[in-house]
Amino acid sequence: MKFSATLDNGTIYEDTFYSIGGGFVVKEERVHAKENIQVFKTFPHPINSGVALLEHCNKGNKSISDIVLENELSLRTAEQVDTDLKAVWDTMLECMHIGCHTQGTLPGGLNVRRRAFDMHEKLKGDLSYNSPEEWLQTIRKTEVKFRQILKWVSCFALSVNEVNASLGRVVTAPTNGSAGVIPAVLMYYMVIENHNANFSHIKKFLLVAGEIGSLFKKGATISAAMGGCQAEIGVSSAMAAGALTELLGGTPEQVLMAAEIAMEHHLGLTCDPIGGLVQVPCIERNSMGAIKAINAAELALDTDPANVKVPIDKVINTMWETAKDMNSKYKETSTGGLAVGVFLSDC
Repeated sequence: MKFSATLDNGTIYEDTFYSIGGGFVVKEERVHAKENIQVFKTFPHPINSGVALLEHCNKGNKSISDIVLENELSLRTAEQVDTDLKAVWDTMLECMHIGCHTQGTLPGGLNVRRRAFDMHEKLKGDLSYNSPEEWLQTIRKTEVKFRQILKWVSCFALSVNEVNASLGRVVTAPTNGSAGVIPAVLMYYMVIENHNANFSHIKKFLLVAGEIGSLFKKGATISAAMGGCQAEIGVSSAMAAGALTELLGGTPEQVLMAAEIAMEHHLGLTCDPIGGLVQVPCIERNSMGAIKAINAAELALDTDPANVKVPIDKVINTMWETAKDMNSKYKETSTGGLAVGVFLSDC
């Protein structure tokens, strides 16, 4: 998109901007590019790959969240970091709460019925609460057999993306269409794995997830328009898997192994939304991505990193090569796959 402005003296100013997917817009003349490179060089731990990340961890005998936090503190104060991360989590929690307490049909013409509300009603029973935080505490009191856990995780993920599909506010992580995976997995940890979890756990989770997402952004893409849904649900699942692994006591090597496992089993996933809406199959894919993330974390925790065959950098490169080979009709264009196999009239 080109913007032109003509001043009273006849001088014309023009700038051209490009949407490159994943919520990013860049200026044709990237005047801040050199500045951003210089900022990167000032990080105490400049990271462009999984190998580099592990080198920093091993050199200082630190966790991935420690390394990421030190980089963040080179840009802002500890108070600012905590405030911003808390705002992210509060928004995620509120979003899940809204999604689980809103019923009806999603706008857009597909007539998709919201499912999170019905699932939530069956799962919570008669327990009462008055706020999102009380809601979290209430869920900790519910039954947690395997099937209930699956349903809770799916409910959390569906709720976020139903809010997204109805023009609500979500945390882009890494994109709006894949925004349900990370909140669902973090909520799983909060209400199922660790009832004593607090902000310190949330902070570590978000720091690790963000760094893994950054690795994919630098080495490949987080845009379905460029790489298909593997670049969105696949990346979000990898982010959540790695972050959960650190909270469950995994080593940095196991954290990156979990991220690799999650992405490995999303490779080639196409983006083919019916009617161009981020509803079908997008909403369900978030629940599947969240479940895969939890499974990937458990597999990584029970595996010796010395036996890893596919390092994270290899899977990132493979994802990018797959993205470049993928036919454009499977890249958010709605001109292939389910988008042409199912018609609005069918709905």
